[in-house]
Amino acid sequence: MIIGLLVILIFVLLLPFSIKSVEKNLEMFLFFMGLLAAVVGGVFSSKLFVGAAIDPIKITLAVLVAGLLFKWFQSPLQRSIIGLSRRIPFRLFIGGVVVFLGLISSVITAIIAALVLVLIASSLKLERSSMIRFVIIACFSIGMGAALTPIGEPLSTIAISKLNEEFFFLIKLIGPQIFVSLFIFGLLAFFVVDPPKRMKAKPEKESDSETYEDIFVRALKIYFFVMGLTLLGAGFEPMINQYFIGLDPMLLYWVNIISSTLDNATLAAAEISPEMDHFTIQSILLGLLISGGMLIPGNIPNIIAAGKLKITSKEWAKFGFPLGLCVMIAYFLIIYLL
Repeated sequence: MIIGLLVILIFVLLLPFSIKSVEKNLEMFLFFMGLLAAVVGGVFSSKLFVGAAIDPIKITLAVLVAGLLFKWFQSPLQRSIIGLSRRIPFRLFIGGVVVFLGLISSVITAIIAALVLVLIASSLKLERSSMIRFVIIACFSIGMGAALTPIGEPLSTIAISKLNEEFFFLIKLIGPQIFVSLFIFGLLAFFVVDPPKRMKAKPEKESDSETYEDIFVRALKIYFFVMGLTLLGAGFEPMINQYFIGLDPMLLYWVNIISSTLDNATLAAAEISPEMDHFTIQSILLGLLISGGMLIPGNIPNIIAAGKLKITSKEWAKFGFPLGLCVMIAYFLIIYLL
């Protein structure tokens, strides 16, 4: 069983980078890998499948509704974004957007924040390299900021539920670290995202905007993506329970770098226990949240933004993985050694 799960993990890690068809159909690939992992892990059942099929419904509907709203109001929103970016110094605007999206994601959910990010990135007409850096940094910010409340993303919902804690528990536990990280991400965007050479005063023509078919297909892909990650996490749960639970908090922090390819919400469900002390829980959550931005499958905002803006897995990893690794090292030094 363990060997089979390790082979699946290697496939999930490597195939999106080496096979074009896998990269273009990442959601369905992860769905089938999730099914395979659940079978190999010996946890597949009708109850698991039905639960995995029901869980993504709310997220899918949110993506669908938000996509329709953005299509209908795209032109006035684009004009507002362009106008605001012209009244505020560009680098200050970009840094502010990164911080703002991270904060607001805990209220409007990470998925809606990612769709707002896509609209902003497409409106600013950035050079491709700057656009990729901006999107990746903003997705790190969204992924971490959404964890401040249990309504921001599934990981925070699961953590609060398993620990039987009140609404503001996560803000008290990891809030200071997240607020600092949002500021750092905003500062980083300030320096590494270059202004566009020119900015169109008018939004794109309707023919250039996404169609209703695009919106429905994206929502369907998100459904299978979330379902696949749920099955993938459930399939790896026996291995996690056997080898990871009870490890030193510092080891758990680094072990959770696997959330760059696996659903961090499911890993949180498998790892977190009310019997743990707050320091251990903090270590688990920070490891999951930071590494979730390293690769496209690590978090839902990543795959929404990458899919809509056509950012490849290699392009994301080239900037996202070193950035996430630097942040993880920085937090490790601050929290554990200082």
